Order: sequence, then structure tokens, then C-alpha cells
Amino acid sequence: MKGSYSIKSVLPALVPELSYNDLPIKEGGTASNTFLSMVNGTFEGDVEETRRQLLEYCELDTYAMVKILEKLLQV
Repeated sequence: MKGSYSIKSVLPALVPELSYNDLPIKEGGTASNTFLSMVNGTFEGDVEETRRQLLEYCELDTYAMVKILEKLLQV
């Protein structure tokens, strides 16, 4: 985990079968900034496709937290 406790560091160490690599939006900063631009009306792009990508990212983020917790409860 290299001294980091972020999901992106913990997930590969505890649940290596899950990964963000195949997602169009791969990290939280991008997701947050994209969402903010959509909310404040400055987003330029395909709203429906980007909304789907944000939901996919958030879904994996939530599932990753559940799987990490399951691993930690086994310790």
C-alpha cells in the first residue's frame, strides 16, 4: 500500500481482482471535477455517456469499499 490508505492503494493489496483500469473515469479527482462541471453548467461533452461513466466509477468505488471491509473483517 506504500504508506497510503486510499482505496486505490488498498484495493490492489487486499482485493487484486478488482481494478479501475478498465473504466473511462479512473480516479476520484476526475470524477469530482467532472460532476462539478455538470452541476454548474460548464460541462462540454456527452452528458448521458459521462453520467453513465460517473455511475460506473461510483459503483466500483462503493463495491471496493465493501470488499475491503469484508477482507478486514476476516483478519
